[in-house]
Amino acid sequence: MAEKIQERYEDSDLYRIRHSTAHVMAQAVLEMFPEAKYTIGPPIENGFYYDFDLPRPLTPDDLKALEKRMRQVLAGRHVFQKKVISADEARQVFAQQPYKLELIAGLEQGGFDEYGNPLKEKPDISIYSHDKFVDLCRGPHVENTGQINPAAVKLMSVAGAYWRGDEKNAMLQRIYGTAWRTPKELEEYLWQLEEAKKRDHRRLGKELGLFHFSDDVGPGLPLFTPKGEMLRHLMETYVRDLQTRYGYSHVWTGHLVKEDLYKRSGHYDNYVDSMFPPMVDENITFRLKPMNCPSHMTLYKEMGRHSYRELPMRFGEFATLYRYEKTGELTGLTRVRALTQDDCHIFCTEDQIQQEFTLALKLIQEVLERYRFIDYKVRLSLRGEGGKYVQDDEKWAKAETALRASLDANNVEYFEASGEAAFYGPKADFLARDVLGREWQLSTIQVDFIQPARLGLIYIAEDGAEHTPVVLHRAVTGTTERFMGVIIEHFAGAFPVWLAPQQVMIIPIADRHLEYSGQVAEKLKAAGLRVEVDGRTERMNSKIRDAQKQKIPYMLVIGDQEAEAGQVALRLRSGDNPGAMSLADFISLAQKDIQQGN
Repeated sequence: MAEKIQERYEDSDLYRIRHSTAHVMAQAVLEMFPEAKYTIGPPIENGFYYDFDLPRPLTPDDLKALEKRMRQVLAGRHVFQKKVISADEARQVFAQQPYKLELIAGLEQGGFDEYGNPLKEKPDISIYSHDKFVDLCRGPHVENTGQINPAAVKLMSVAGAYWRGDEKNAMLQRIYGTAWRTPKELEEYLWQLEEAKKRDHRRLGKELGLFHFSDDVGPGLPLFTPKGEMLRHLMETYVRDLQTRYGYSHVWTGHLVKEDLYKRSGHYDNYVDSMFPPMVDENITFRLKPMNCPSHMTLYKEMGRHSYRELPMRFGEFATLYRYEKTGELTGLTRVRALTQDDCHIFCTEDQIQQEFTLALKLIQEVLERYRFIDYKVRLSLRGEGGKYVQDDEKWAKAETALRASLDANNVEYFEASGEAAFYGPKADFLARDVLGREWQLSTIQVDFIQPARLGLIYIAEDGAEHTPVVLHRAVTGTTERFMGVIIEHFAGAFPVWLAPQQVMIIPIADRHLEYSGQVAEKLKAAGLRVEVDGRTERMNSKIRDAQKQKIPYMLVIGDQEAEAGQVALRLRSGDNPGAMSLADFISLAQKDIQQGN
């Protein structure tokens, strides 16, 4: 059943506080720049923004001055008053504001609201006023400015933004701000931002020597170092082995696909803007593969006629896909153009949907727990108005019913989100919170009645007739690259021992300890540990600091006493110093940590 506990953000007091604060900020900007043209200022997650067309670029000092003026306005306890007016009246109010006039035209025609979103029906045109400021707005707002705590408000930054997100339109200045109920909440949020900067996977990835980006290769195409490739290998091997245990078979379907297959599957009509340009050879048009499902479905067909006794059939693949993301949208590993997806497609009968959903759910839960994502929720992503969806209401209804039944049968609490479905069917998306409370969409299970029919998939049922199988699309960590970026920040680069690309650094104090250090390294490697010897001529303390910066779980210091006694002196990246122990005891300790996921 749908989750009732979670309050919709649009109905919350924080939404009203932030929406109202955006109006107060706009008032301050117009007082500073009377000739300014203002556009829209919506609440967003953790704050708000407002876009302005200004005579000059804003400076940090401007933000300080605007904050000062905002505090004065907030102290005035000005009432927010709503008034519904006609389009002609609205044009008179905003006669000198061209962006508002454009919005009014959209509202009058019933096509778009003040934020440029399509509307189901023609809305009322309303304005909100407080003090000397008037804005075109549907609300909601707080009752008066006194309900906003000035000490819980802060202007954060200025960025460029095209009007309505279209690069053909004017470039505006977007002021970002944040507002909270109390100063303590603001303080906690600012701490979280600072901690997020420290954990930024782009910075840590470079410091830890995991990956790089190069203009010589191109934007959105990461290059992984030996350590980074080891991390990828560990992540993918873990999921691959787990999937094998859960009854999945692994396949491989290449990097290029004929464009015609995507036209038949429906991807071309709904996804072509995200595909790299076509390549033509001997009158055949190819595309770099942006998704796996049509290839897996083709493989299903090519493997011959299938009986119901063969189902379910589960195909998994760690396939590198290529998506033509806009350069401005690329963000480290979390938004790239070459991505490796832990993709699976389950071919089953309608009667098997629930059992296969349950199996996929258990697998996902096991993986999330292994990565210490214990706080997550499930979003039931449904069709929305005006989106690009394959039109087949009967199949959509069957898929949605099956997905709801599977969620309910497993006692999974979920909330619904219109407009978030895949173009071919509804899905259950797993949204996990990291240690900083940030939400990431990680896993997904999708029910597809449409593509199997479009691509002519069949199986011979128990009655001897041909039937179309249902396909469940399932990803656990999503893509290796994005998930790596998430876990770098989640663990702040200090990966659990089982996941650390290098688990042990052996630190000989002097050259005479190198021989014994090498012997220790070989024994650790034989025990399955990933180990290196720091044979540099640096001082011991310097080597320890460097190993701690690399967030290596274990440092084994070896001097005369250790070499003579056949021991190692253990130090941890946390700074703890357990001291000397036998090599066998250390191996036992490390293997226990690995087994327990520490």
